[in-house]
Amino acid sequence: MDSFSPAERAYLEYSDEQLGVQYSPEKTSFAVWSPNSDKVNLVLYKEDFDEKEAGKIYKMEKKENGIWTVNITGDHKNKFYHYQVERDEEIYYAVDPYARAVSQNGVKGAIVDLKETDPAAWKDDKRPSFENIEDAIIYEMHVRDFSISPKSGMKYKGKYLAFTEEGSTLTGADIKTGIDHLKELGITHIHLLPVFDYGSVDESKDEEYNWGYDPMNYNVPEGSYSTDPTDPLARIKEFKEMVLSLHKNGIRVIMDVVYNHTYNTLTSSFGKLAPEYYYRFKDNGEFSNGSGCGNEVASEIPMVRKFIVESVKYWAEEYHIDGFRFDLMALHDKETMKLVEETLHEIDSNILIYGEPWMADYSPLSREVQMRKGEQRDLGIGVFNDNLRDAVKGSTRGEDRGYATGKISNINHVKEGIIAAINSFAANPHEVVNYVSAHDDLTLWDKIEKSNSVDSRVSKVRMNNLCNAIVLTSQGIPFLHGGVEFLRTKYGVANSYNSPDDINQIEWEKKAENFESFAYYKGLIELRRAHPAFRMSDAEEIRESLEFLEADDGIIIYRLKDNANNDSWNQIVVIFNPHHESKEVMLPEDKKWNVVVKEEKAGTEVLEVIDDQKVMVPKISTMILYR
Repeated sequence: MDSFSPAERAYLEYSDEQLGVQYSPEKTSFAVWSPNSDKVNLVLYKEDFDEKEAGKIYKMEKKENGIWTVNITGDHKNKFYHYQVERDEEIYYAVDPYARAVSQNGVKGAIVDLKETDPAAWKDDKRPSFENIEDAIIYEMHVRDFSISPKSGMKYKGKYLAFTEEGSTLTGADIKTGIDHLKELGITHIHLLPVFDYGSVDESKDEEYNWGYDPMNYNVPEGSYSTDPTDPLARIKEFKEMVLSLHKNGIRVIMDVVYNHTYNTLTSSFGKLAPEYYYRFKDNGEFSNGSGCGNEVASEIPMVRKFIVESVKYWAEEYHIDGFRFDLMALHDKETMKLVEETLHEIDSNILIYGEPWMADYSPLSREVQMRKGEQRDLGIGVFNDNLRDAVKGSTRGEDRGYATGKISNINHVKEGIIAAINSFAANPHEVVNYVSAHDDLTLWDKIEKSNSVDSRVSKVRMNNLCNAIVLTSQGIPFLHGGVEFLRTKYGVANSYNSPDDINQIEWEKKAENFESFAYYKGLIELRRAHPAFRMSDAEEIRESLEFLEADDGIIIYRLKDNANNDSWNQIVVIFNPHHESKEVMLPEDKKWNVVVKEEKAGTEVLEVIDDQKVMVPKISTMILYR
């Protein structure tokens, strides 16, 4: 749908003008893009609770490119504002899409001095050192899930500040929780489910829950995770304190971003200011719905592309964010995503950028420009490897099995995942995010319970370990669903986006109950971080240094050879046995081999030495040896 003339469309060439609010004690400048509106006014309020009629109105001037501006002299810090938009004899009150602070529930923009939100040590904050993108080990977590359990041992339950609490333990036990658990596990990045202001939770009610894939104000932290959502400064400062704490503890921070749709459509900021431009439409004039959420944002429009690029840049600079995971990334055009990559990597070459290379429904966006799997090749952007996910544990259909859970016919797809899909959809390993479970769908443990209900608990634990042993030893970037290391369950609820805390919370007591599983994951992470052979950064190096060896009956055995990627170990052999019985395997050479992963134990310490070319690999397990 396009109701604009060629001359009007020409106004939409990419504008370098700064939009939003620019505050100083002497004056505050406002600029908003609303190209087809008849009139736009600024409405300024002293208090959040003022009715619209109580605000003071300032006329805005329209420029040729569809941007409306006004400068207001004097100090207006901590006041609130709306844009009053008149179009086709209708009047709308819109929140500034570029707002950097908002009132409770995001219903008004707020004018703040961002310097006042910086924690004491913010100017000295440094991104944790990080050499290559392939060194990342990502751990996905929802802010509320992390600490809300009564047994979490954390004071700020469900809040950003829980990530600043060091020394927390499971109630009544000497088991580390919170940020100490993350450090103990050894992950490098925490991926936070959406933390910008979203619409499905009433910030005045602490018991409400949502994953947050329903964005309202893209450039403001979600208020329900702050200690005082009525204070526009609190959420900003506490978010920064969270980032500062994670950085201090050696952990980088990734934001899950949802630029592909908005929570509301015509009543959203985009809908009130310029719906014909911000959204895509079907041929019949209806809003397209490639997101499955009622609308989809038109990233290919230059001023929409400008908004997305400037938004991620703002988070990277103002909040020191270290990575971005794009929801339904196929709904974004490649040109926008390339500009995102260039902009972010100018700030830090190791900022992670990855996303879901699919969409939820049909989109009118031309398929050749969609950011789908394979289209990320050589763009510095990663995609989730659902091929490996489905091959290892089975598809998202509950009863379906995978290589680690009894369907060994998936073996070749697993092998392709082990080499970071460089023979299928990836040019280099940093383009591939390997995983078997995430926040959506069943947890890995629930999936195994459903697909392998007749198996013993011991066998199911082995399957859980085998699934992520494959992920953590594959080339590419490994991604773990938070809590998988101690058999997290959501009690069979797959789409738990609005389920209560007793379904979604991290049950820290499970770490005590399943400590052997936790120790196994910790050991695999320690092994991966200590040995660059598992983290090669070049496709040709993988082809030269990783070779699959002959094995019978569904066994996978491969060798990382000749000090791969300058590893201190000359030869490393990795063996996966998915069978319910031990299997004898021939090693590549009849020499002494040091075993570092076997049964439920993993790490860098030698568990035993094998002086034979034959080795017995236990059932449903991984064995790793070196010399």
